[in-house]
Amino acid sequence: MKKILGISAYYHDSAAAILIDGKIIAAVQEERFTREKNTATFPFGSIAYCLEKSGLKLEELDAVVFYDKPLLKFERIIETHFSFAPKGLIAFLTSMPSWLGEKLFLKNSILKKLSGHFNCDKKKIKLLFTEHHLSHAASSFFASPFKEAAVLTMDGVGEWATTSIGIANGNAITFLKEIHFPHSLGLLYSSFTYFLGFKVNSGEYKLMGLAPYGNPLDEQTKKFVSIIKSDVVTIYDDGSFKLNLKQFSYTTGLRMVNDKHWEKLFGIKKRIPESEINQEHSNLALAIQLVCEEIVVKLSYEAKKITGCENLCLAGGVALNCVANGKIANEKIFKNIFVQPASGDAGGALGAALAAHYIYFGKERENINEDEMQGALLGPEYSNEEIEEVLKRNNCAIEKYDNVDLLCSATADLLKSNNVVGWFQGRMEFGPRSLGNRSILGNPVEPSMQEIINSKIKLREGFRPFAPAVLEEDCNLFFDMNFPSPYMLFTAELNKNIRKELPFDFQKKSNSDKLKTPRSNLQSVTHVDFSARVQTVNKSTNPIFYKLLLEFKKQSGFGVLINTSFNVRGEPIVCSPEDALHCFLKTKMDYLVLGNYILDKKKQIH
Repeated sequence: MKKILGISAYYHDSAAAILIDGKIIAAVQEERFTREKNTATFPFGSIAYCLEKSGLKLEELDAVVFYDKPLLKFERIIETHFSFAPKGLIAFLTSMPSWLGEKLFLKNSILKKLSGHFNCDKKKIKLLFTEHHLSHAASSFFASPFKEAAVLTMDGVGEWATTSIGIANGNAITFLKEIHFPHSLGLLYSSFTYFLGFKVNSGEYKLMGLAPYGNPLDEQTKKFVSIIKSDVVTIYDDGSFKLNLKQFSYTTGLRMVNDKHWEKLFGIKKRIPESEINQEHSNLALAIQLVCEEIVVKLSYEAKKITGCENLCLAGGVALNCVANGKIANEKIFKNIFVQPASGDAGGALGAALAAHYIYFGKERENINEDEMQGALLGPEYSNEEIEEVLKRNNCAIEKYDNVDLLCSATADLLKSNNVVGWFQGRMEFGPRSLGNRSILGNPVEPSMQEIINSKIKLREGFRPFAPAVLEEDCNLFFDMNFPSPYMLFTAELNKNIRKELPFDFQKKSNSDKLKTPRSNLQSVTHVDFSARVQTVNKSTNPIFYKLLLEFKKQSGFGVLINTSFNVRGEPIVCSPEDALHCFLKTKMDYLVLGNYILDKKKQIH
């Protein structure tokens, strides 16, 4: 029985995950403990939680595995700077101190950190390293319900690989084709994220959410697509691609692109962060989204062609682009698709541990379950006693419910009355999505609910859409989706019978007017292009959230709720009852449900 800890750190989304005999015991991102979003710091808090949850001490582990190979990454950085010399001297000098100080000697650094913090003999720690894209591939395939699958990993960059196609069978993963740095789909998309005024490595969701406000029939959009495909990236029939490196700065500079050069190329100014978003910004967002989707779909066809598999596993940061995932599903290239819910670098910690278990130690995959990820509910949980202690310490006015049925009935009534409810139950989610345990919930039927939650609670851009959580058995009543989507990683179109007819001049309206235009009976989860990022909820994976949806259906007629992450802009999703209470009190949220307790904002004296 192997006991393995996986770690990701130092770049973004630090995390830890622990396995016992191949079963995922715990997985969590460090940002949830440090309260610094996307933190790259060494995951002491995450490791401590994983050890506590597993009941193990560090010296009892069979291996600790880091999610990439730093020497290969250093080799790539050195070769890149030499290739582009004398350009990039400033970037080179900027990156070298951290490498020469710690990253290059990462093995000793990690051993020293672990042994010092957890008070154990570093000689008893077996430290392994796995390649970055193998970590991504392993995180998806070994957590999937498939015995055999094609594996497609796409991100910014690991050591050298940026895109990989492989075949996975049993306990083996073999890569068949790769695209290497500096040609990267993730960095291509992030360059447009930067140019449109959003933060790289976190604002890509915003770019994806902005794209539907673009007009696909507008000549400007068509022009942008043409410029991207002729001057920025060359796309081949097999999905492989080459970036025109003259258009980018990330190989030699400290920014993604040269602002003035791109302004001339596209004929629009770089958007200043927090400034107004105009139609030209929406059209450019749509253009790069369409190009990204074309590449991803072609790569999927190529993966099918060279592997012959019926199943596809996706991972890497690009796999969090749920619109592109929806396009793969619509093409029906594969019978089944599994996307790792923590597809970014956080999931690399889990993948590193899984790769060690199945590949390094050669363990066979047995008793493959439908949901090895356990709904991604792999983080800390808190008892009602612990919650009550926090509430008493903070002098909160509370109402306690003796059982879950009464709690869900009361909460559904609050939601039906158009209250915004913070919902905190069970184990915290692993990955960037709240899936019903650390969520902010609202009534999707109320047309103003999207604006209310965006402006008064989430404190974020008004254009950003909200996802629907729906009873799994009711999904096809509302959405054109005939497969489960438990991790909110596929978009689907709303069924035509619940849509409203758009005015003839809809595409000429401003973004804010498009948002206000009636679109469906589920207005607040219907994006402006009639799409929705769907989460299906089943009874076995998350029984309490399922019960709440069922109760809301009884009271309202709809087994659907707005489900967005329990945080405000710029902060990580809440982890503890204290985090949830703090977020609740500083926003205009109406009610907070913590375990079996309900708090009414109006009754709090804070």
